Amino acid sequence: MANFKGHALPGSFFLIVGLWWSVKYPLKYFHQKGKRSQLIHYYQHLEIIEAAMRTLFSVIGILAEQFVPDGPHVHLYTENHWIKLMNWQHSTMYLFFAISGITDMLTYLVTHIPLGVDRLVMAVAAFTEGFLFYHHVHHRPPLDQYIHSLLLCAVFGGALSIFLEVILRDNIVLELFRTSLVILQGTWFWQIGFVLFPPSGAPAWDQQDDSNIMFITMCFCWHYVAALCIVATNYSLVCWYV
Repeated sequence: MANFKGHALPGSFFLIVGLWWSVKYPLKYFHQKGKRSQLIHYYQHLEIIEAAMRTLFSVIGILAEQFVPDGPHVHLYTENHWIKLMNWQHSTMYLFFAISGITDMLTYLVTHIPLGVDRLVMAVAAFTEGFLFYHHVHHRPPLDQYIHSLLLCAVFGGALSIFLEVILRDNIVLELFRTSLVILQGTWFWQIGFVLFPPSGAPAWDQQDDSNIMFITMCFCWHYVAALCIVATNYSLVCWYV
């Protein structure tokens, strides 16, 4: 959806998942460090529930993109022209994250799936998101292109981190790095919505002004600082609590 809600929705999904991970991974790390093996079964149940929720978020995203009043309603091509390709690109992104969620569930429910497949599929989903967004804003105003290109830093950084987790599984540093980038994606989707589609009738940003691009660059760095602070704070609180 090329509007504020269309950016707020994925932003909210990424934020919820990122905030959850910022608590889950420190908890898991300190319990493993304390060798509390009785909690392994508990964490497996949590992983299944989390994967189910991520799959649900993705399905909601697909339905929202397809069936909003001005959406394509599952029509891709008619009368010699493509229909709402931007909505279809967003739906494709959600589809890959849904596949990742389903793979995560199967990893804990089916014993024959090789270890690491869940991370590999998640890395593919993240890479697909970046690939789609790279080709998402051609022939758009400079600020529109630039603010989406900054999102790619978080997306491809996350994809690389997740791919490394295929080999270095349960590495707390990689997990927290991935978490910070997911939170960054969440807040940045919201920022894109506020910049390109100001709510409540606020004045639109000048898409051609170089000063706005300079500010957006700084703003992106501030968003990541905020994401790191959230991860560090939750890590410290979990450390103190456990």
